Amino acid sequence: MRILVVGGSGLIGTHVVDLLRERGHAVTTVARTARTGVDHVLDVETASVDDLRPLLTGHDGVVYGTRVDEQRVLPAPIHRVLRSELVDPVARLFTAARHAGLTRGVLFGSYYTYHDRLRPEWRLGERHAYIRCRLEQARQVRTAAGTDLPVTVLELPFVFGRAGDRLPNWAGPLDRWARSAAPLLVPVGGTAAASAGSVAVAAVDAIEGAYGGDVPVADANLTWVEMLGRIAEAVGRPRPVRRLPAGAVRVALRAGGALQALARRESGLNPAHLADLLLAELFIEPLTGRSLEPSLQETFGASPAGR
Repeated sequence: MRILVVGGSGLIGTHVVDLLRERGHAVTTVARTARTGVDHVLDVETASVDDLRPLLTGHDGVVYGTRVDEQRVLPAPIHRVLRSELVDPVARLFTAARHAGLTRGVLFGSYYTYHDRLRPEWRLGERHAYIRCRLEQARQVRTAAGTDLPVTVLELPFVFGRAGDRLPNWAGPLDRWARSAAPLLVPVGGTAAASAGSVAVAAVDAIEGAYGGDVPVADANLTWVEMLGRIAEAVGRPRPVRRLPAGAVRVALRAGGALQALARRESGLNPAHLADLLLAELFIEPLTGRSLEPSLQETFGASPAGR
């Protein structure tokens, strides 16, 4: 098959491209900046359906794998900005893909949509603009693609790994913290985690199977203590990781939310409700059964991440 990979030069996209080619598929890569291995330079966030159709013509499937920084603080309301980055481009791309006759697609989503299904009482879409847009994105892609173009939404947690100089966008701050002399203090709770390689396997399997649906992907479930402890070991500065009192976490984050509101600014994850997420175990079942350790070492091993 011939597959178009949007975001093909990114951390996960690079792994997807390599695996597709290993399995004998032809690949076309698209990214917003020129670099080695990018076939077409295009800002998909601003491209129209008419811009995208010629790019998609002749392909069997498309993988959409760009990322957004949900922690940015912007003037309120932030939902409009996030929708223009997360929802509108997906609607245009998969509308164009349907018109071009593609028969399969993959979208990299967020594990927050998985947890919204499990815990509707958390009202994640109401409380966090980023999660609201991820929910809208998952719905919109199915509407745009229609019934003849099944789209698999991969619901991704923290993703570890490296592709050349590309690392997870959150790796640099954690790397510097783990290497510093500062104490390691984290909330209770934890998160699921996956390697970029495991995400690539899930994406290519979904393309080959054309089965659609929502697929959460995780190699491991880690408490914050376990995650930061393993990062500290990987950078060569192992030391105890201690838990912060839940009450202190809630007070600090609610204060941050109040300050944002006074300044009429917002982030994609609302600090006033962020403690509920940080203090929860945002785990995924079932796990892939693959070890997370190699990708953790790639991210935080020999050379400092983000330097």
